[in-house]
Amino acid sequence: MKLLFQLDPSLTFLNHGSFGSCPKPIFEEYHKFQHELEYEPVTFIQKKQPLYLKTAREHLAKFVGCEAQDIYFTPNPTFAVNTIMRSLNLQPGDEILSTNHEYGAMDRTWNFYCKKTGAKYIRQEITLPIVSKEELLNEFWKGYTSKTKVIFLNHISSATALIFPVKEICDKAQELGLITIIDGAHVPGHIDLNIAELNPDYYTGTLHKWMLAPKGSSFLYVKKEFQNDLEPLVVSWGYESVAPGESQFLDYHEYQGTNEISAYLCTPKVIDFLKINKWEEISATSKQIVLDNYQKFCDLVDTQPICPVNLEFLGQMASIPIHTEKPLELKEMLYNKYKIQIPVMPLNDKYYIRYSINGYNSQEDLDVLYKALEEIIATTDLIRK
Repeated sequence: MKLLFQLDPSLTFLNHGSFGSCPKPIFEEYHKFQHELEYEPVTFIQKKQPLYLKTAREHLAKFVGCEAQDIYFTPNPTFAVNTIMRSLNLQPGDEILSTNHEYGAMDRTWNFYCKKTGAKYIRQEITLPIVSKEELLNEFWKGYTSKTKVIFLNHISSATALIFPVKEICDKAQELGLITIIDGAHVPGHIDLNIAELNPDYYTGTLHKWMLAPKGSSFLYVKKEFQNDLEPLVVSWGYESVAPGESQFLDYHEYQGTNEISAYLCTPKVIDFLKINKWEEISATSKQIVLDNYQKFCDLVDTQPICPVNLEFLGQMASIPIHTEKPLELKEMLYNKYKIQIPVMPLNDKYYIRYSINGYNSQEDLDVLYKALEEIIATTDLIRK
């Protein structure tokens, strides 16, 4: 599998979760669209691009389990959540219930919104280690009050790599009449996703992580009843269009003028690549490697797993709690001395080494990491036991 990717062969690459690698066949498709755009840009933008984009959207919708009219492409989930945020019309004192495991850019987005509106962003504490799904749910709903209007939740946490029980939370939120916004950046191509079954009001995810698409390819799903209220983040030709398309929702959000969207157009090729290469099997193998090594690494650094070591809570990533006062120095040493690309993740005044496993990885990659950490523990003060 390594031959299909363009990663530096001198690196042990264990950071697919942040910025994974795009396989060569998909990257070639990406360049094909870029070349076609430059060869005849007017024809491409005015005639071909809308048709290509519709085809890509239809393939994506089928893959993530929703209707093609309810989804559109965005550069990243942060763009998507910013779009949602400006259309919520919350009042001073209204609350957005979230967790203390959310992605930093999302925390900043909501803090910005709350300063503007007077709403409150509630980062409900989810304590570690997780004991069970039921206990996690009980702890989360302790943050609910009569002022709660919105639920915002990551499906898989970036820092801790934990899979959250989104289905159960969406179901209860519907009963309570709350708006649900799910950040599924790490989900498509990683764990099973069927948006219709989850039934959120908004769902955003990336293609450029675990689906292996070129960088800058994500999506936003919006339930039909919220589509006409969603204002475009960028007002362009689709707004009050003189030539309306199949829906106002898509007119407002899909067409943003001159924009390089070749990454979006690769979606059919991306899905085809995953099918041809039996990526579900590769993903399953990768997940087993993650589970098989987690306790071993915790034992090495003298910490405990942050959750039950099973597929209910972990996918192709795992975060190892570490005791360090020098996280940046540790990350730099792993990269500069040992040629290991891996993040040291901060969250709530604690730190985690997060390893990701994908098709180009093997057990040998984690063995390299293990030996490096052994040596660092024995020869430096970067990790305390």
